[in-house]
Amino acid sequence: MYAQTARTTPSRSSDRMSYDRATAHAVLDEAYHCALGFTVDGEPRVLPTLHVRVGDTLYLHGSTGSRPLLAARGDGLPVCVAVTLLDALVYARSQFHHSANYRSVIAHGTARLVTDPGERAGGLTALVEKVGAGRSADSRPPDRRELAQTAVLALPLTEVSVRARTGGVADEPADHALPYWAGVVPLRLTAGLPEPDLGVAAPVPAYLRPARTAWHEPVPLRGEHVLLEPLDLTHADELFAATADPQVWQHLGAAQPVTADGLAVTIRAHLTAWHRGEQVPWVQRCAVTGAVVGTTSYYEIDPDRRSVAIGYTFLGRPWWRTGINTEAKLLLLDRAFGELGAVRVVWHTDIRNERSQRAIERLGATREGVLRMHRLRPDGSWRDTVQYSMTVDEWPNAQVRLRERLRAQASAAA
Repeated sequence: MYAQTARTTPSRSSDRMSYDRATAHAVLDEAYHCALGFTVDGEPRVLPTLHVRVGDTLYLHGSTGSRPLLAARGDGLPVCVAVTLLDALVYARSQFHHSANYRSVIAHGTARLVTDPGERAGGLTALVEKVGAGRSADSRPPDRRELAQTAVLALPLTEVSVRARTGGVADEPADHALPYWAGVVPLRLTAGLPEPDLGVAAPVPAYLRPARTAWHEPVPLRGEHVLLEPLDLTHADELFAATADPQVWQHLGAAQPVTADGLAVTIRAHLTAWHRGEQVPWVQRCAVTGAVVGTTSYYEIDPDRRSVAIGYTFLGRPWWRTGINTEAKLLLLDRAFGELGAVRVVWHTDIRNERSQRAIERLGATREGVLRMHRLRPDGSWRDTVQYSMTVDEWPNAQVRLRERLRAQASAAA
């Protein structure tokens, strides 16, 4: 527990206060930025900056030319650091009782300028590691010039308090009869889809990918004809070249892109759906040549019902009716039934796409029916969708037939 002091003792709402060390550390660790308050020439200043906690020391990032860093060179700088996490908005029937749920930490003390090279390097590394565990190894360390422009303040965490509000509406009883909506709207800080800088060819690192169940993880899958690897924006150019044929896009849910940048928009939509947990996209790569030839995905992922759909598949025309498409489906079915424990796999296709329907039927799937006016086509017309499925009981026989088909296709190609 942190000791309660005059500066950390509230004048009201003392029931919301805490001095628990673990609670304070949790808030500081979850937040990425803070407000650093100090006084310069008798005038108050507040500086937003980044922070990281290492043990009972809070390290604050700054510039060597900034006022607080210059003031901290001597005996240190008296500061107040505030960190707030907003968890919800509270809507009351009366305007007076509108509120928010939050967790906040206030730390008082004297911050010192870190001059020891080892401690300084450790603080800067900790700041980088906070945005992604492993990031310090995935980036260039600062050079001498950059270090000369960067300063680190250290604030001992000794005079610390936590203030928080949780729960619902605190209306007056007389307000309960009012005809207005009241309640709580939760707020969450969530990371969006990583957007690579121009010229980046490296894949998105694991620490920037959201935590997923096995059902939502695009693990690489390898066969003799095809390799399935996680789809990425870096595949746009190769994928555009491989699928630049109107017949490939004839029955797809997106219009044929006219440039690689246009195809990147389609890829981004798949990646955004993956980020939301709605889709698992793979790129298909020829196992012999290494060329990118198409994509495929899981979607309608339901681990509770142990069901998943296979789709969003498009393949360059030169690779139609080769072992690539057959083996890609075999790999996805084997993962669904064999590794994930699925009991049902589903396919959907445009009722006009007879070629796709025959291909799904050759996999051993059963036609279940037609979903009328199910989706909009790129031209604005309504699509009737044919739905197929395969169950875990049907999978063993289907697996044998698919492997026999692959052997036949390999023999024909030889």
